[in-house]
Amino acid sequence: MTDNKVLFTKEMQKDYTILIPMMAPIHFQLLRNVLVHSRYNVELLENTGPSVVEQGLKYVHNDTCYPALLVIGQMIDALKSGKYDVHKTALIITQTGGGCRASNYIYLLRKALKKADLGFVPVISLNLSGLDSQPGFKLSLSMLQKMLCALVYGDLLMDLTNQVRPYEVTSGTADQLCQHWIDDLSRQFNRRQGLSIGDMKRNMRDIVMSYAAIEREKRDLVKVGIVGEIYIKYSPLGNNSLEKFLAEQQCEVKLPGMMGFMLYCVYNGVEDVKLYGGGFVKKQLMSFVYSLVLKLEKMTIDAIRTYSDFEVPGSFPEMKAGAEQIIGLGAKMGEGWLLTGEMVELNKAGFKNIICTQPFGCLPNHIVGKGMIRKIREQDPDCNIVAIDYDPSATQVNQENRIKLMLSIARENMKKAETDTVSIPVPEAE
Repeated sequence: MTDNKVLFTKEMQKDYTILIPMMAPIHFQLLRNVLVHSRYNVELLENTGPSVVEQGLKYVHNDTCYPALLVIGQMIDALKSGKYDVHKTALIITQTGGGCRASNYIYLLRKALKKADLGFVPVISLNLSGLDSQPGFKLSLSMLQKMLCALVYGDLLMDLTNQVRPYEVTSGTADQLCQHWIDDLSRQFNRRQGLSIGDMKRNMRDIVMSYAAIEREKRDLVKVGIVGEIYIKYSPLGNNSLEKFLAEQQCEVKLPGMMGFMLYCVYNGVEDVKLYGGGFVKKQLMSFVYSLVLKLEKMTIDAIRTYSDFEVPGSFPEMKAGAEQIIGLGAKMGEGWLLTGEMVELNKAGFKNIICTQPFGCLPNHIVGKGMIRKIREQDPDCNIVAIDYDPSATQVNQENRIKLMLSIARENMKKAETDTVSIPVPEAE
């Protein structure tokens, strides 16, 4: 123990199982496989249900944000399930190092474990800020390269799957293809393939063309974009399987990619040096990473545009420009101006029906999300945005009813648009 912290040692790496809370299913499967190939025994948690929330409410202060409650509740629920040897199990959680409470999850988790008589379970911090180092877990350059590629491929797979799934002739084809590529890319990573610029361009071409080959049929569906706090936006546990619900309501869903969040974090590092000063080395490093990820984003966009007729996602610079029309770039706690920019970009892309997922206890999200809706509507009165609160006391029925109301407005707008485009013959003058 060091300052009440249980260390994850090199000896533990051999026979400990490391549990990861689930967030974005496609991305996290790829990330999990990267860790497995790096000789860590890792398992993604998929336990859901009321017991997860109950454990979170029991061991986390109820004023803490809902994502923290769910993540910690899912971990403790898994440890208490009897599935794992708790004396041979460790937990891993990301830490941003920013002002959001997400940086404090690791301390909240350790406090909760101690309260649950599980204080001997090691907790590993996954971060790029040098926080909370552990002797038995190290991020090598090779792992970082694979993780970056996993996020890039994950964004592409998520976007194409969401574009194909609502229109596929044979149900389940897009999801099966997505799993095929997750497995194939994971095998490539293990062979040190699929990581160079040339390999990535070839993989992106093959991925796009394989999705374009799926038989689809034209359907008039409501287009819905999802934004919000990063965990609630992506996690089926956090948003009560929102994507599945929207699919049942005959909608096409669009989720902004994780590369946008990564570029946002890196760009803020560059901007901090401009606004507040900082070292030359930090600025150069942040600028290099920003340029690299921007290049990978452009490769993704070019692959979709070149090899298919799918809708091309907007670029980060375009999203930033849209956000600047609404909010200052100094608003960067949590999702900050990125969330506002995502709503503007979705609206420009034709996804005028937007669900802004608002977790309880996330003050920044309410300001840059719900607080910006009026200004966005002033720019485009046809933009149909609803803010949905997610917290332990919010019922799924109430959430779904509010979404159904938004969808009914969306369908009315579709009918009105169709009516307005019908040409009315003008009688000829006698």
